[in-house]
Amino acid sequence: MSNEKRGRWFAVGCLAACLAGRASAEERTERFDRDPGWEGRNNRSTHFEPRSVRQDFGHSRTAHAGGGVGEVGGFVCPAAEPAYYAKAIPRSTFDRPMSASGTIALDGRPVHALVGFFNAGTLNEWRTPNTIALRVSGRGDVFYAWLEYATSRWRAGGDDPRGFSTPDPGTGRATPIGFTAKGAVHRWSLRYDPEANGGGGSITATIDDRTAVCHLAEGHRADGATFDRFGLMTVMKSADSGGEVWLGDLAIDGVRQDLADDPGWEGFQNRRESTSTNVRPRFDFGFSPTQFAGGAGPGELGGLIFRGDCREPARMASYADRLDELTLRTPIQASGRVALRRGVTDSTTLLGFFDSRESMTVRDSQATMLPTNFLGVAIEGPSREGFYFAPALATRDGARLAGAGSPHIYPDGASHAWSLSYDPEGPGRITVRLDDRSVTLDVGEAAKADGARFDRFGLVTTWIDGNGQHVFFDDLTYTCRP
Repeated sequence: MSNEKRGRWFAVGCLAACLAGRASAEERTERFDRDPGWEGRNNRSTHFEPRSVRQDFGHSRTAHAGGGVGEVGGFVCPAAEPAYYAKAIPRSTFDRPMSASGTIALDGRPVHALVGFFNAGTLNEWRTPNTIALRVSGRGDVFYAWLEYATSRWRAGGDDPRGFSTPDPGTGRATPIGFTAKGAVHRWSLRYDPEANGGGGSITATIDDRTAVCHLAEGHRADGATFDRFGLMTVMKSADSGGEVWLGDLAIDGVRQDLADDPGWEGFQNRRESTSTNVRPRFDFGFSPTQFAGGAGPGELGGLIFRGDCREPARMASYADRLDELTLRTPIQASGRVALRRGVTDSTTLLGFFDSRESMTVRDSQATMLPTNFLGVAIEGPSREGFYFAPALATRDGARLAGAGSPHIYPDGASHAWSLSYDPEGPGRITVRLDDRSVTLDVGEAAKADGARFDRFGLVTTWIDGNGQHVFFDDLTYTCRP
C-alpha cells in the first residue's frame, strides 16, 4: 500500500473514531495559526542562564599525550551544537573491519568527549547515529571511559559491566573504573570486527590493561551504519563544563598518522566561542511560528523540552489548554501531526491530558517518571531502541508505559500523523497510532477506579530529570469536555 493510501486510511480511521466518540465527548481543534494563549508554567524558563561554550581543539605541536611533538586535542566542551576535528576516511559500514589506536591524556577538568568513527553528515545529539566510539569523561584526578555505538536508526549499545567498570555481584550495578588524569598518559585501542559475535558484529576497546567488549545487539547490524570520519568529537547534549583531551601516536586501520606537522584534517566548529541556550533544564517550548510538524499552515506547538524534576518547581514545566474535567469513565481522544527533530539519550516528551493541580505538585522524591494523573503519549525509549512513540498512563494506582511494541519515531525531522484513543469499556484500553503502526495499553479496573482526573491538554514535563528533545506538534484535535 502506498504512503498516500495509508494516509487516507489513517484519516478515515481518525474521523470514524472522532464521530464515534462525539456521543459522549466534545472535541476541540487547534491549528496554531496564531498564538492560542494556552496556560504556560515555566515553559520559557529564565531560571537557568545561557552558558558560554568554548571549543579550542585540533592539531597541536605539543606532546601532552606522550611521544614526539605533534598530537590532536585541546579544550573540548559538551554542547548541543556539534564540533569535531577528524580525518576523512573511505566510506565504511558494519560490514567492514575498522580499527584505531594511540595514546590519550586528560587534564582532570570535567570534559565529556568522543574518540572514534562517525559520520559527519548525520550529527544529531547524543547518542548520535552512525558512531563507534570511546566516550571519556573527566572527573578531577581520574577520568572514566565507556565503549558505545549507535546505528543509522539511533539504536545504541555499550560495553557490559566487565569492561571499564566493576560490577557489584549483589545488585548488578557497575562502578566505573577511574583512569589517572592530570598528565598521565594511557594507551588505548578501538576495533570493530564484523565476523565476531556469530557474524553479528563486535567492538573491542582497551585502555592500558583493561579490555571492554560490546556485541552489537540483535537486529542492530541490520539497521546499518555508515562512517566517513575518525577523530575527536564533542558529546552533543546540553552545554556543560569542558576540559582538555589529547590524542597522540595515532594509527587508523593500521596506518600510523604523521602529526609532527598539521595533517590537514577537517575541523568543524572546533575553534570558536559561542553562547548556548540549550542548558539543562532551560525549558523553551510552547507556541512556535514554525512549521516543522507538517501542519496545514505556519504555527505549531513545541520547542526544547527537557525532562522535569518534581523536587523543585523551577525544574517542572507545562504548556496546555484548559479543559472541563475529564476522567477514565468516558472516551478520550487526541490526534494530529508530530516531528521529532533532535533527541538526546535519557530524554522524554509527554503530550496529553493531565491535572493542573497534582501533575505539577512538588514531591520529596522522584518516585515515578510519569506525573500523577496523566494520559497521553510519551516519546522516549531505552538507548538500545532509540525513541518510541508510546501510550502512557499514570494514576494514583501507579504508572504504565507501553515501550516494547510501540512505533519507533526517529529524530530526523520527518512529519508523522498520530492518534490516541482511550476506550473506557471493560477494563479500559489506550490505543496509540503513528502513521500505519499502532500499539495498545490495557488500563485495568483498579486504575479506572482510582479517580484520575484531567483538566489540561498539552505538554507537561516528567518527574524524573534528564536530557532534552526538540519536538513539534500541529493540527491537534482533542477531547475538551465529557
